[in-house]
Parts: sequence; C-alpha cells; structure tokens
Amino acid sequence: MKVSIPYARQRLALDLPEELDVEVLRAKPISVAVGKTADDLVCAAMASPIGSPSLQELAKGRKTATIICSDHTRPVPSQHILPHMLRELRQGNPAIQVTLLIATGCHRHTTKEELIHKMGAEIVANEKILIHDCLDEQEIVDVGVLPSGAKLRLNRAAVETELLVAEGFIEPHFFAGFSGGRKSVLPGVCSRTTVLGNHCAEFIASPYARTGVLDGNPIHRDMVAAAKMAKLQYIVNVIVDEQKQTAAAFAGDPFAAHAQGCDYLEQHATVHPRRLADIVITSNGGYPLDQNIYQSVKGLTAAESAAAEGAVIITCASCLDGNGGDAFYQTLAGCESPAKLQADILKVPQDETIPDQWESQVLARILTAHHVIYVADASVKDQILAMKMDYAATLEEAFERAQTEKGSKAKITVIPDGISVIVKH
Repeated sequence: MKVSIPYARQRLALDLPEELDVEVLRAKPISVAVGKTADDLVCAAMASPIGSPSLQELAKGRKTATIICSDHTRPVPSQHILPHMLRELRQGNPAIQVTLLIATGCHRHTTKEELIHKMGAEIVANEKILIHDCLDEQEIVDVGVLPSGAKLRLNRAAVETELLVAEGFIEPHFFAGFSGGRKSVLPGVCSRTTVLGNHCAEFIASPYARTGVLDGNPIHRDMVAAAKMAKLQYIVNVIVDEQKQTAAAFAGDPFAAHAQGCDYLEQHATVHPRRLADIVITSNGGYPLDQNIYQSVKGLTAAESAAAEGAVIITCASCLDGNGGDAFYQTLAGCESPAKLQADILKVPQDETIPDQWESQVLARILTAHHVIYVADASVKDQILAMKMDYAATLEEAFERAQTEKGSKAKITVIPDGISVIVKH
C-alpha cells in the first residue's frame, strides 16, 4: 500500500508492504458543485447570510468597520473572501472607513510578503492594515471579565469600531473543538493576559477540551463570551479541503453561521478507527500549518486519539520556521521528563499561566504515553531532540525505527492530514 503525507508544499510517499495491518483514516471528501470557484461559494454564502442581515445592510449608517483577518499560520483563502466583504461594506456605505486587523493572537507578526501571499498585492497596497500585538499596551483596551474570571482585554481597533466583522476558516481544533467564528476574537485580537487565562491548565485538562467538542468545553465558553462582549456581528468562514481549496462557505451571525459550519464539517471530518494502533503516521496538513513544532502539536493529537498505549507516533512536519515559541521550547527542553512536566503544569493556577503553557501541556500529555518521531527539516533536529522527541530525516527511516520498536506484526494507522479529522471511538 502506498500512502502520501502532506509535508510543507509537497507530499512524502511511503510504500507499506501489503501483509501489514494498515488502516487509513481521512476525512470524507466534500463535494463541490462542478464549476463552482472559491469566489462563487463565498458570494453565495454572503447572498444568503445565516441568522443575520447582509453585510451591506449592516454597513449602513456606520462610519467605521474593522475586519478581523487570519494571520500567516492559517490557510484561509483571504484573496477569495476579503474582496467580497470590502465590496459589500462599501456598497452599503461608500464612505465607511475600513481597517483590516490581523489576528496574530500570541504569534509573531505577519510579514508584508505573507500578507501579499494571503490577501493579494492590491489589498495590501490600498487598505489600512493593522497587525495585532498582544503585548502592545497602548493598543489594548479593558472590556470586562469572562465567565472563567479571566480579564477580557482587546485590541483597540476591535473595540472602538462601529462594526466588527471577521473572516476565517473552520477546522477541527485540538482544544477549542473547532477553529473559526469566535476564535477570531479570542485568542485572535486579545492581550496575552486574556489568552493565558483562557488557555489555563485546568481548562486544557478538561475532557471536554478536545477535538470536535463544543458542549461543555470551558475554552469554547469563554471564547463565545469574548466574541459577544466584543460585539462581533458578522463572519465569513470557509472550510478547505486537503489541497487547501475552498470546499464550503458560511456567512452571517457569528454564532449561528459558525455552528452550522461546525455541524457540516463534523459530518465529513469524523472518523471511527476499527482498533487502536501500535504505530500511527500523521502530519499537520502541510504548509502553512506545519511551519513550526508548536503548530504541529495539533496533528499529534489526532494520532494520540488513534494510538494504543505506548504506541510510536510519526509526524511529518517541515518546521522550517523553527520551534514556534521560545517559552514552549524551553519548557520541554528544560523539564526532567514529560510526565513530571505534565504534573507540574496541572498545579499552575489560572492567573499564573505562562506563555505557550497549553502547548507544552498537550505535548507533555502525548509524550508521557507515546514515543514521538518527527520527520522534519534538518535545521530543527537538535530542538526536536532537546524537547524529548526523536528525529528522522525521512519517513522511511522513521517507519523502519518504529517497526523495529513495535515489531513486524504491529497495527498501523495512517492519518494523512491530522488536523482534518475528528477521531471518535
């Protein structure tokens, strides 16, 4: 059996002998009407908004509007969304002043080149664009207190506008349940203080803070509250397929449209493994989500859900952008063991959460139960090893080592795109 795994902007192939016990888990393909382009899907969704007036109607009488936009770590096809949002806003009010606010959360700043790649040169040249900085106190405003008790502090451009809207995409998310919708606000344009409070150890440890779970999810609850307190009024969210092409679009009320999109995606993304595996091979879906070790933890959680105790997990992620967070790296590199780290993090109160603690907590949970091998760029080999994981230069090398460890009769599961599936038993 030949399997193909997304990696950076290419794919890695692995030829598995036919006699092996192999199961492949992948999301069901979404059927797009023949001849329908990404622009067609977005325009159709905006023409029939869910639970909301059109964006054109919402723009009437408003002097200012802010569109929260995804950053460089998200494969959102902004070139096929923003032009239509801008057009409708200006059709409703030609004089409206529009700001594009890049939702970096706690990520690094998006570069101009990355903005051009996402939005197109024309939008970058002609629109007012602000890049959120979670540490810039001059641009952060206190809004209130979230249900968890965490302070809600937001970017001024999101608070002081007369109309707040957002673009984005919906995918399974490893602790928020699903991305999209309310996540544009929290963590997208919040202060680091707010993000730390929302991503606290208690919430990350909740059995409801898992992929595809919204009901009872404490992280989701705070995110919804943040979006409501910010007065987010309209979204355009898309679902992309394995080739990062737009497969469906949802527009309208931030909560109703997002819920409908999540329901739709869940029907296609849910997979049911017939057994747990001794070796799991996965990825973070290729570029742009496999740019660093931090982001690639997401794909590991899908493998975790399909793995037997003590399984070997192989993940293919280029990590050309490094570790993705120094605090994240130092926490894993400096710990005595993943198990000790996990125990220590669980003792940390909400108001003492440190940057990237959540990612360290999830990775420590996985490493406590499994041996993880990264197939990544050679530039991050030393970092991967320091973070209590193993490195392999090729997928073939990684699989050979896994099979040596688990034996020739090992049960194998392949999840080509770990961030596209919801694993349920």
